[in-house]
Amino acid sequence: MKSHVQSPLLFGLLLLAAWQALVMAAHVPEYLLPAPSVIFANIDRTLFVQLGVTFAEALAGFLIASVLAFVSAILFVRFRALEEGLFPIAIAVKTTPIVAVAPLLVIWLGTGWWSKIVAVVLISFFPVLVNAVKGLKAADAEYRELFQTLGASRAQEFRKLRIPYCLPYLFSALKISSSLAVVGAIVGEFVGATQGLGYLIIVSSAHLETATLFAAIAAAALAGIAMFYVIGWIEKRLVFWHQGDGE
Repeated sequence: MKSHVQSPLLFGLLLLAAWQALVMAAHVPEYLLPAPSVIFANIDRTLFVQLGVTFAEALAGFLIASVLAFVSAILFVRFRALEEGLFPIAIAVKTTPIVAVAPLLVIWLGTGWWSKIVAVVLISFFPVLVNAVKGLKAADAEYRELFQTLGASRAQEFRKLRIPYCLPYLFSALKISSSLAVVGAIVGEFVGATQGLGYLIIVSSAHLETATLFAAIAAAALAGIAMFYVIGWIEKRLVFWHQGDGE
C-alpha cells in the first residue's frame, strides 16, 4: 500500500522540481508558464472555497447518477423490453458532448447548483449503467440454475447471487465516473456560474492570472484523484473476495 502512495508522490515531486528548474533556467515569463513555487504562493482561502463548491456539485451528481444507473440496470436485466427500448437512448445521451448540453441546462435550471449537478449526472450515468448491466448478467448459468433448483425467489437470486457478482464491475465503473464527475461540474461552471473552480478558471484566464489558473486546475485534478481513491478504498472493504494481482 505504501508503494502505491510513495511512487506517484515521488514522481510528482521530481516533475515539479524539473518544472521549477526549467522555468528558472529558461526565464519563462510568469504569464506563459509560472513556476510551481509561484503557483503554490497563489493558493489561498478563495481557492479552497471554490474547490468546496465544485466538489459538492460533483459528489451530489455522482451519487445521484450512481443510484439512478444501478436502479436502471436492475430494471434492464429484469425487463428485457426496457433494455431494448431505453439503452439506445442512454447511448445517445452519452455520445452527446456535455459542452453542447450545458447551455441548455443553464437555460432550463439557471446558474445555480442544479444545472451543474445535472451535468454531472449526465456525464457519470452511462459508465455505471453499462458495467452494472454487465455485472448483473455475469453470474454463471450453473449458479442461476442452482438457485432455481433450491426454490430461491427472484429477489433472493438478485440479492445473493447477481449483486455480489456485479460489485466488481460496479466499482470499476464508479472509479471512472467519480473522476468524470469533477469534469462535468467544471464544464457546467464554464457555461454559467458565479462560483466554483470552473468559474475561477474562466476569470483567471480572462485576466491572464496564469498562476491562479494553474492552481485551480491542480485543485480540480486533486479532487478527481481523491474521489477515485476513496471509491477504491471502499471497494477493497466491500469486495474483499475479488482483489487484483499484487493486492
